[in-house]
Amino acid sequence: MSRTDDGDWQVRGYDEARTVLRSTATVQAGLGIESVEKLPARVRRPVIYRDGPEHREHRRQTARFFTPRRVDQHYRDVMDRVTRAQLDHLRSAGRAPLSDLTFNLAIEVACTVIGLTESRPGIKQRLERFFPEKFGTPGLTSLHGIYWMMRQNTNWLRVYLGDVRSAVRARRRGRRDDLISHLLDEGCSSVEILGECLTFAAAGMVTTREFITAAAWHLFSDATLLAHYQAADEAGRLAVLNEILRLEPVIGRLRRRTTEPLDLPGNGEKTLTIPAGEHIDVLLDHTNLDERAVGPQPQRLRPGRATSEGAASPGLSFGDGPHKCPGMHIALLETDVFLSGLFALPGLRMATPPTIGFIDGIASYELRHCIVEVGTAP
Repeated sequence: MSRTDDGDWQVRGYDEARTVLRSTATVQAGLGIESVEKLPARVRRPVIYRDGPEHREHRRQTARFFTPRRVDQHYRDVMDRVTRAQLDHLRSAGRAPLSDLTFNLAIEVACTVIGLTESRPGIKQRLERFFPEKFGTPGLTSLHGIYWMMRQNTNWLRVYLGDVRSAVRARRRGRRDDLISHLLDEGCSSVEILGECLTFAAAGMVTTREFITAAAWHLFSDATLLAHYQAADEAGRLAVLNEILRLEPVIGRLRRRTTEPLDLPGNGEKTLTIPAGEHIDVLLDHTNLDERAVGPQPQRLRPGRATSEGAASPGLSFGDGPHKCPGMHIALLETDVFLSGLFALPGLRMATPPTIGFIDGIASYELRHCIVEVGTAP
């Protein structure tokens, strides 16, 4: 534990981080929550910004959309179909940006889960315009802040008119087995459904795109790891992906605010008490390297490593506690379906490695401009 110059707490230990994330004495902070808190009280916040009994009940009711069995039975066919289409495009063109292929896959899968199945053409462009480079809203006292607000309001409207409105109308006529139908049953308005859709889109599309590219980069760069991945069964391949994710968490920082004093293990046998109203940053790129949880040589990529009791294979990359990512099984299977198909292509090579961008607010990476090629090299 340490404190920054502005008084925020930073957690680097695995057990301490898990205590913060599981505690009922902390609530969600960061991820643009400052903007959401300005919404009128009558508008229900997206689930990611809620805490307490209401949040837990929502997660309980929607858990059925994300179980391993559901993922295998309802979403695997979509993953297979879209992967084949993307790889057919790659074979036809001979080369393609990897982030485009993976984003197309992530969009189709997330839209199936959410229920955005009546969209107009152009959903990829609408979503790329919507998601900001930084979370939070610039101060509206500046021209930049005013421009940002107007741009985002326009982007909200584009997604609503192009994707959400038609999906809601279709499900008002007849419910289906998806998230939008569930939200309608809960009495959500179209605006509230739009907020939930964009929240799930960010979690299910953007982060998955980044991880697939990161995992592919590891496999392109390590022939031994690639051979291990290709020779393994599905469980073994997922173990490889879990280990890559432990080392490369797509979101590297989770932020919480204490609502009452919180006791955490301190140095030795001492207990550190964090007062109410304090902000805590959980640094996942450190917690996932805690030898107490993940064993010796934590910076080595070692699939199937023995972790301590209760420690997950990907570390805390999917979070923990009430806000643990519900789509973890979707993201891992989606990644495996795509990469196992990609690396089976004859003559596959990485023509251009990705460039690395960084979103400071959530310590997230952005991998772009990775070009993959197939066929005979020129």
